[in-house]
Amino acid sequence: MRGKVSKICSKAGGAFDCYLVAPETEKPVAAVVLASAIHGVDTDMIAIADELAACGVIVAAPDLFSRSIAGPLPRNDLRAAQRAQPRLEQIKAGEDDMIDTLRHLGTIPQFNGQAAVMGFCYGGPYAILGPKRLGYAAGICCHGSQMLEFLHELAGLRKQVCLMWGDEDDRAPAEVLQAYREAAARRTTSKCTSFPRCATAT
Repeated sequence: MRGKVSKICSKAGGAFDCYLVAPETEKPVAAVVLASAIHGVDTDMIAIADELAACGVIVAAPDLFSRSIAGPLPRNDLRAAQRAQPRLEQIKAGEDDMIDTLRHLGTIPQFNGQAAVMGFCYGGPYAILGPKRLGYAAGICCHGSQMLEFLHELAGLRKQVCLMWGDEDDRAPAEVLQAYREAAARRTTSKCTSFPRCATAT
């Protein structure tokens, strides 16, 4: 199953690219929105999108870097790290893109109105921000980076959130894993999982 790159209109004006793939079904189905790592919507993200869609959900992968250097970048391209800075400001700006992507999903006839966000590395914080205040039904974080900055966002969040790291993940040192494990232990809607002998969870 292969998707296509669509243009999503931004409420701030202009448009940004989004890889979109939907299963062939007439019944209403949920969606997953992929928030990519700094390399953007590359072949890895597209492969994940296609595989998820084959399981029967709509999948969207927006370009969160359209304001700076748009499109996917190779793993050895230094511009990938540069365009993600300043990190917290870029993440905040990308919230609008995640909202616009969810709104675009509403134009797809088979969308049932429920979407989860799945964030990878740079996109990890959206797994919390999405269900906290962007209209998403749930969040999944894989190998999320700079996550201590978003730990407080779990307060008052009643929707389901799952966070995954490898126990040798350089993006999740011991203090990050401990902080999220303690937070998850206090909440019935949060789960923190680490995979043994694994550098990353993606």
